Amino acid sequence: MARLIAVPLFSTLILSAMLLVLDRMLRLFDFVATEGGPISVVWRMLANLLPEYLGLGIPIGLMLGILLAFRRLATSSELDVMRGVGMSYGRLLRVPFMYAIVLAALNLAIVGYVQPWARYKYEGLRFELRTGALGASIKVGEFTHFGPKMTMRIEQSHDKGRRLQGIFVHQQSAPDTWVSVAAQRGEFLATDDPDTIIFRLTNGTLVHNDPKFRTPRVLTFTNHDLPIPLPKYESFRTRGDRNIEWTLPELARLGHHATTREERNGSRAEFHFRVTEVLCMFLLPLLALSLAVPPKRSTSALGVIVGIVSIVTYFKISQYAQGIGALGRIDPLIAGWAPLVLFAGLTFWMFYVLAYVPGGQPIGALERGFGKAAKAITRRFGRRREALSA
Repeated sequence: MARLIAVPLFSTLILSAMLLVLDRMLRLFDFVATEGGPISVVWRMLANLLPEYLGLGIPIGLMLGILLAFRRLATSSELDVMRGVGMSYGRLLRVPFMYAIVLAALNLAIVGYVQPWARYKYEGLRFELRTGALGASIKVGEFTHFGPKMTMRIEQSHDKGRRLQGIFVHQQSAPDTWVSVAAQRGEFLATDDPDTIIFRLTNGTLVHNDPKFRTPRVLTFTNHDLPIPLPKYESFRTRGDRNIEWTLPELARLGHHATTREERNGSRAEFHFRVTEVLCMFLLPLLALSLAVPPKRSTSALGVIVGIVSIVTYFKISQYAQGIGALGRIDPLIAGWAPLVLFAGLTFWMFYVLAYVPGGQPIGALERGFGKAAKAITRRFGRRREALSA
């Protein structure tokens, strides 16, 4: 049983995480390229988003792992043999509940402690990209602005930016004081001062204008070092601007000691949402077993589809209720626990029908409904093909 559950569980978890990462990766590449940041920051941002994806991927993986394992036993009649020798559904659920306990503890650590810090670091990277604190990349063939006083244009770049050609730099230190430089080649060099870098230019012309000069001074050079002061950036905000950035203990303290009603409602709603997100995992073995056993002489995979739709719908309803509770329209305690109570009621009813009602099939009605719909669609398209062929 443990082996049957492990393979689809971890396969689903890895596949769902990869799909979510790939979906966000394209948007992050576009965002980083637009902001002119280094491509390496995309991997750091994705790493900080991974705990958020695992918070949803672990419950889905657990449910599908148990569902597919029991479905395999049911379709091969092994489940009937186990039931025939006296094994109850409660005994068969021992191993799935062991998985649920371990994964619930892991999910509690992720959503309660890891995810808040990861989300804060992700927002910090977004802030640094927008402000340029990560280091803006110079776009070849375009004018790049470093603050309001410097403009640069590079015609060609070679060796990953180590060799630059066709350089133009305009630096203004006062309304009537500026320096313009045109050079064939150049390279950036670090200095002992972290706030200044050196732009070493080769074979070029420098024009210096100052109110003290009658005419701008022109200098032709072979090598010239142009100091470039790096712009100052404001520091990122402290953690806690959003409730998602607080850990579970911090949310509990904030819910009791918040100074405003909005903070109290928001922290309580977030706290109850995370707690119920973990507790719902103990319902998944019952739900998965109820959906895994198809009606006799049926091999339909409708239970798999219903299971995925059920858990995603539950999470979306919980998120919606959490938002309403944060706004204060409903008490956060009711908003957080009402979806779980309804989900638990549906799950226990389905398990009761399967385990204690003779011949009970929780999804039997859905199977029959989908079967009739499929036959109606098939007949309709068959008649249309016959009419077209005639």
